Order: sequence, then structure tokens, then C-alpha cells
Amino acid sequence: MRRLVWAAAVLPALALGAAACGSSGSKSAPAPATSSPSAPSAPAPGSQPPSQAGAAGTLVAVNGSNLGRILTDSQGRTLYLFEKDSPAMSACDGACASAWPPLATTGTPQAGAGVSAADLGTITRADHSMEVTYHGHPLYYFAGDHKPGDTNGEGSTAFGAGWYVLNPSGNKIDND
Repeated sequence: MRRLVWAAAVLPALALGAAACGSSGSKSAPAPATSSPSAPSAPAPGSQPPSQAGAAGTLVAVNGSNLGRILTDSQGRTLYLFEKDSPAMSACDGACASAWPPLATTGTPQAGAGVSAADLGTITRADHSMEVTYHGHPLYYFAGDHKPGDTNGEGSTAFGAGWYVLNPSGNKIDND
């Protein structure tokens, strides 16, 4: 029941935010689909997927996808960069962070196989939480990705700039 209430409250705000910030003729983020109780759901606003922030730090890994080898979390969920960000600051909060939840951590990020530990870092967000960075890019999930390996946010221009999946070197994968 709480999922339905959450979806009823958040989906209109996400749609409005995406419509207000998208540009005509460009690809924008699709609205997150509602899920059945048995299907995995997107993280709640201001929260993070289970097991992503622990005392040991969040694990960033490399997994295969339809776009090649990409950065993911420990559960294989795709991570994205936002071109509007700077290496020291996220430009995504409010409705943006609901559609594109940041990869948060409470400890030092951990490098999985194929990930350069030297490229991992953190920034402090406006809400004082810590967000994981890779190769100078703050990292995000996309609420429209519902299972490991989904890359539905690739190439979106929601919230005023491009969103891209990262390769193991930390560079965007531009599939346009």
C-alpha cells in the first residue's frame, strides 16, 4: 500500500520535472513504470538501494551489458554520470534526485573487479550525505531501471543535461 501512495505522490512530480527540464526534439528520461508488489522497485526518494551504504563502503563493479562493459553497483544495477555536474558538486537534487538517485555511501567506496580504486572518491551533497564519484563524476541510478543490466537512462537529457552510462575507464558511453 505504501508503494502505491508513494507512486501516486512521486510520479506526477517526476513527470512534471522531466517535462519542465527536457528540451524539445531531444531524448528525455521515460517516466518510471509502476511495479507490481513482486517486482523490484526503484529506491524511495532520499533513500538508496539495500546494501549500498555500509560501514565498509559502497562497492562499484564492472559488468557486461547491451552497451558493453559498464560500471554498476554490487548488485549489477547500472550507474550513470550527469553532464551538468562538476567533479566537486552534484547538480541533481529535489525532483532530479528522485528520478536519478545518487549512489550514496557511509564509508570509503570499494573497487570491485575491473574498477580503478584510484578513480573512486566521494563528494558531500547539499543534504550532507556522501555520494560516490568515479573518474571525477558523481554516480547515479535511474529510477526507470528496474533490474540489473537495465540501461534505460542512457542518452537522456532530463534536468538540463545528458545522462550516460560509464565504461570501466570512467568515460561516458555515448550510444547516440
